[in-house]
Amino acid sequence: MSQDKLQKFKQILSDNKQSLTKARLKTFELLLGSEPQSMNQLISRASGDVDRVSIYRNIELFESLGIARKVYIGWKYKVELSDIFTDHHHHLVCLSCGSVTDIEDEQHIEDFITSVAGKHDFAVKGHLFEIEGYCQLCTRSKAM
Repeated sequence: MSQDKLQKFKQILSDNKQSLTKARLKTFELLLGSEPQSMNQLISRASGDVDRVSIYRNIELFESLGIARKVYIGWKYKVELSDIFTDHHHHLVCLSCGSVTDIEDEQHIEDFITSVAGKHDFAVKGHLFEIEGYCQLCTRSKAM
């Protein structure tokens, strides 16, 4: 685990008068360096270390503190660490299988956002950009 990210995590908890518990550390570790995960995936990966209720409570706390964010897939969601711990990025979200793919060439999106904000004299403080549709595997399976 990156010591910088761990220090940042501890500092956010401390700044918000939250203690670093084993369950919070384990939940953070499960999110670190991984693709967005469903709550069921997190719970399954944490089995034996952190109970289901603690995972839900920790994710709720992490979201309120800006440590994690939810990527919505219809009315469901997956969880990932926020931009504080990862490079800012956007997603392709499959509405069929729920896969979430990071968009790699993002400069055009960032340029577009800057251009639109500039035309409206709007000071951007943050943004989320998700493209919903169907991944290649789901598109192929529906075509057959």
